[in-house]
Amino acid sequence: MRCISVVLLCLLAAAPLHAQKQKREPLTEIQIDKLAEAGIDPDARVALYTQFLNEHADAIKSLTNRARTDARVSRLNDALLDFTALMDELGDNLDMYSDRKADIRKSLKALTEATSRWQNILRAWAGEPGFDLSRKEAIESGEELSDQAKRLLQEQTDYFKLHPDEKGQDRVEPK
Repeated sequence: MRCISVVLLCLLAAAPLHAQKQKREPLTEIQIDKLAEAGIDPDARVALYTQFLNEHADAIKSLTNRARTDARVSRLNDALLDFTALMDELGDNLDMYSDRKADIRKSLKALTEATSRWQNILRAWAGEPGFDLSRKEAIESGEELSDQAKRLLQEQTDYFKLHPDEKGQDRVEPK
C-alpha cells in the first residue's frame, strides 16, 4: 500500500514538471542574448523587440502563401501564438518605461510604423479553423500595442517639450 502511495505521489509531482517543458518560448537563444546585452537601455530594447516582431511577421506572411496542410496550420498557429506573446511582452515593457519617463521616442516611431504593417499582414488572409482564434488574438494584441505606442509617443513628445533637460534619459532621476 505504501509503495502505491509513493508511486502516485511521484506521478503527481512529475505532472507539473512535464507541463513546464511544454511552455513555448517566442524568442530564440540569440534573441534572448541580444536583449540581455541591451540591458536596461529602454530604447535599444524596444528597437530589438520591434526587430524580432518584424521577423515573426515575415515568417507568418511566408507561411500564409504555402499550400494548405495540417503542418502549415500547426506552424501558423504556433507562430501566431508566439507573435501575440511577444507583442504582449513588449506592451508590458512599454508600461514600465512609461512609468520611468524613459525617452524612447526614437524606437516608438519605428514601432508605430511597424504595427500597421503587422496588422496588414494579419488581416490579409482569411482565418482557417486551425488558427483562426490565434489570428484574432494576434490582431487584438496588435491593435492594443499600436494604440499604446501612439499614445505613449504623444505623451513623451508632450513631456519632453516641457522637460527638455531630461531628453535622452533612461529613467527620471530624483532632483
